[in-house]
Amino acid sequence: MNYIDEIKKLKKEKNAIILTHCYQSVELDEISDYVGDSFYLSKKAREADADIIVFAGVHFMAQSAKLLNPNKKVLLPNLNSGCFMADMIGVKELRQFRMQHPNVPAVCYINSTAEVKTECDICCTSSNAVDVVKSLGAKEILFLPDAYLGKWVEKKLNDVRVITYNGFCPTHLKIRVEDIENARKVYPHTKILAHPECHTEVSKLADFVGSTKEIMAYAAKSLDKQFVIATEKGVVDRLKRDYPQKEFILIRDDIVCQNMKWNSLEDVYNALRNEEHEINIKKDIFDNAKKCIDKMIEVCK
Repeated sequence: MNYIDEIKKLKKEKNAIILTHCYQSVELDEISDYVGDSFYLSKKAREADADIIVFAGVHFMAQSAKLLNPNKKVLLPNLNSGCFMADMIGVKELRQFRMQHPNVPAVCYINSTAEVKTECDICCTSSNAVDVVKSLGAKEILFLPDAYLGKWVEKKLNDVRVITYNGFCPTHLKIRVEDIENARKVYPHTKILAHPECHTEVSKLADFVGSTKEIMAYAAKSLDKQFVIATEKGVVDRLKRDYPQKEFILIRDDIVCQNMKWNSLEDVYNALRNEEHEINIKKDIFDNAKKCIDKMIEVCK
């Protein structure tokens, strides 16, 4: 079966769009309407006028799409697509964290469940975290679940104390200081671009630190012809395809998020054909979680 042709037919028949995160397998781009990072896809989900949104990403992303466009049917192609970071904090842990720091506003990374979002003041992505924290006008904020993104935000703002929950991205934490040092030896004149989910000591050594979208934009605009990329392999795959005149080197061969790679063309086809794996959020969770993510969109228009 030619899944690409069949998916394109189903999209027309069912008035569906496909949103794909750029950590997904690059083969999915051919059937996707929009490909990008979490913030970009959140905006596209909110604007969508299709009847069905198929989200080729992980569970929290599909939840976010449902929160932003509640009247649409949102489908996740493969239910195995979870997020280890999001699983590191639940409502119980969040309440304990907040009790330790009363009256301090809480910012949750979009890499969190809808349940966690209900008890936070505002949501953020890696591309807008600095602006979101700044918008609160607070001297102290709680940041969860990713400690490294939170500390990177603190460094960018200087005058805000960011109290972080001890969560992390297992994929980005594979990247070690020695990996950066080795890359410097092998490619002494090459810029190293890193994601802020990397360990703080890794971020300090990079030439540029930014979200997935910002890394890709930097590489696209730069006059340099060679880059070392310290983030998930899907970014490198797309950069190689889109800018064949430049060279992109993945910092380590194993920087692959297995959860992001669960979704296949066959999964997308089956989800769309059968309208299966629909994302639903309980009413008592939905309203407050939606407020949390809507605030982010309003702040970062």
